[in-house]
Order: sequence, then C-alpha cells, then structure tokens
Amino acid sequence: MLSKKEKKLIKEIWERLTPVAEDIGSDALLRMFASYPGTKTYFSHLDISPGSAHLYSHGKKIVLAIAEGAKDISQLTVTLAPLQTLHAYQLRIDPTNFKLLSHCMLVTLACYLGEEFTPVAHAAIDKYLSAFAAVLSEKYR
Repeated sequence: MLSKKEKKLIKEIWERLTPVAEDIGSDALLRMFASYPGTKTYFSHLDISPGSAHLYSHGKKIVLAIAEGAKDISQLTVTLAPLQTLHAYQLRIDPTNFKLLSHCMLVTLACYLGEEFTPVAHAAIDKYLSAFAAVLSEKYR
C-alpha cells in the first residue's frame, strides 16, 4: 500500500508536526465541527469552542496518536489497539467520523505545510490517514 519512500516521508512530516500538535489538532477538529456539525454530539461533555483547553487537549491527543502510528506504519494495528477498543466499545464513535476527521486533517495540513504539501506528500498522507481510519474501525466488524 505505502512505499518505503512514502513511509519515510509520512514519518518525517508527523515528527515535524508533533511540537505544534495542539494547533494542528484543534484546527482539524474545528474544521470538522464546522463542516459536519453532527460530529459535535460526541463532545457534548467538553467545551469545544475555539481556543478552549478541551479542544487543544483533544486535538493534541489526535495528532500525537497519528504521529505515533507513523513511526512504524507496519505495526499500526498493534499501536492503535487501545484506541480501537476505546472508540468502538466505550465512546461508541460512528466510524464514518474517522474519515471525516481525516479529510479535515488533510485540509489543515495543506494550510500549515504550504508548498511542502506537494502532490506526493498529499497522496502519501491521504493513504496513511485512510489506513489509520480503517484500523480504528476494525473493532466495529
């Protein structure tokens, strides 16, 4: 699915994004909430208004999980096992939302990375985020 070159590129990009995880993650979440308002229902217990501590905290968790998975994509299922269980059995998140967030994350990365978000980077990150969403959805089957 992903070439060695793509895996290396993905790992490098996510390592670079780790220091700004709160900003990237909160931006992607805000885009998702604005574009797909129904996704807000899963966050009714949190203050998800722009600039809120909860929004930044959860955004950071998302980006760090994506970055952790990017370290060794071949072990993505193992890396994400705890999150699979959490989202499927405890939080009961509709798995369609993982795809929605992936799309919003791509838009955020395009804005943040600018010219570095080349067609090659775009394609690689899109493939990776699709794999990430698919792995998170595995417990639903």
